[in-house]
Amino acid sequence: MSEEVILEEYKDDGLPESGFGGHPKGLMTLFFSEMWERFCYYGMRVLLTLFLVKSLMMGDAKASLIYGAYTGLVYAAPILGGRLADRFLGYRYAVMLGAVLMAIGEFIILGGTEEMLMIGMGALIVGNGYFKANISTIVGKLYKDGDPRRDSGFTIFYIGINIGALLATTLVAYVGETYGFDKGFGLAGIGMLTGLFIFWSGRKNYAAAPGLEFTEEGKKTALGPFNWIQVITVGSLGLIPLCYILIQNNQWMDYILLALFLYISYSMISAGAKEDVRQNVRIWRDRMIALVIFMIINISFWACFEQAGTSLTLFADRNVNREIMGWVMPASMTQFFNPAFIIIFGSIFSVMWVKLSKIGKNPSIPLKFSLGILQLGLGFLITQVGLQFVNEAYQVPLLTLVFLYLLHTTGELFLSPIGLSMVTKLSPKNIAGTAMGAWFLSFAIANYVGGKIAAMTGGHGGSGEQLSAAAGLDKYSSVFSNIGLVLIGIAILIAILNKPIKKLMHGVE
Repeated sequence: MSEEVILEEYKDDGLPESGFGGHPKGLMTLFFSEMWERFCYYGMRVLLTLFLVKSLMMGDAKASLIYGAYTGLVYAAPILGGRLADRFLGYRYAVMLGAVLMAIGEFIILGGTEEMLMIGMGALIVGNGYFKANISTIVGKLYKDGDPRRDSGFTIFYIGINIGALLATTLVAYVGETYGFDKGFGLAGIGMLTGLFIFWSGRKNYAAAPGLEFTEEGKKTALGPFNWIQVITVGSLGLIPLCYILIQNNQWMDYILLALFLYISYSMISAGAKEDVRQNVRIWRDRMIALVIFMIINISFWACFEQAGTSLTLFADRNVNREIMGWVMPASMTQFFNPAFIIIFGSIFSVMWVKLSKIGKNPSIPLKFSLGILQLGLGFLITQVGLQFVNEAYQVPLLTLVFLYLLHTTGELFLSPIGLSMVTKLSPKNIAGTAMGAWFLSFAIANYVGGKIAAMTGGHGGSGEQLSAAAGLDKYSSVFSNIGLVLIGIAILIAILNKPIKKLMHGVE
């Protein structure tokens, strides 16, 4: 069977096209739902490290490892959430269940103690597992296979993510650092409830996407009089204390994430091979191998990018001059540069990919990943430029972070929205949710590794000592420069392997 026949077999039925910019109508409902969910998540993230260090009086290393374990679990959870939605829950109920759990988690954190924080983080982790993978899957299912608007649609969706992040890193960050961390966390919870309302009230707009309803297997009896849907819903609450334990004992994550990566990689490649046997072709196994390679590349990017919430925020707090015309910007607010640049440049990139595709000049997916990592590396090297303008307090100018985040953002736009779209293109439809969950596993590993990297940088060391401003600046700049050089090396390697990876993708662009 030819690839053209296979692609024709996998095309969706016609879907509504009357939405924003000629995109399916449901895109904007999902855009705003995801925007407020990201407001909730980033509202938590923007304050977490400073809350751990300043309110709970933890050292940098311990705070960074807790942060890494939490964000790692946040992105690992969609593996389970995607699979349960595929088999039992359907995508719509999974998203709604996740939204409810995330809102509950934010409000639990208002208790203010370390124990309440851990329980709240557990609820946020489980809720995100249901929400994140499945709303992205619904976006992919709004488009027919081969639709050239898909990359553009995911980029628009990605802008929604970053509007939510921008609101969180300005409004929640300012409220949290100015009026109290509890006020910031509470505001994030209200944002999640807003997203839930938008998703439910606009359900007719995305109703044509397949896979929204409860599956037949989900309706079957599982335990006594209860069906699988009911058992999974209640059982999800039991995962919260498990997350609590894993965050507290984050060293276990080394083995858990490695085992999950090996298992999910084997599962996807096996599923691809079975699909090849069913269709008498050799396409899907190779595509799954390509997806695993992209997962490894993705880990290298995001482990470094996610320094924003840990080492870069603490660097901003201690070694960046944040005074602007007499007003001192809160350290957590420096994270707003990234989503602000996404909003500024996102639409430009969205149009650019479509225009480049029309004239046959659109870079291949591996080359986009390579260019994205190159820009990330150059962003970290900007700190060396900032060292040339250090003041008497051993602080670099705020423009150092502005240009660092600018390069990180353009690198992100080469990689992240394209990555979401790529997963929906490479994976067979019967494991779409599982594949999206696997993609978020690479983010999980990256966030956890990012926490380990952050634990090695300036401020309070692992044994509790506090470095001077001069020594801290020297250590931060040294680590950031090393990260930049390693990333540039990885970018060059990916560019060299461009053609072999493209061959595995069998025509996916």
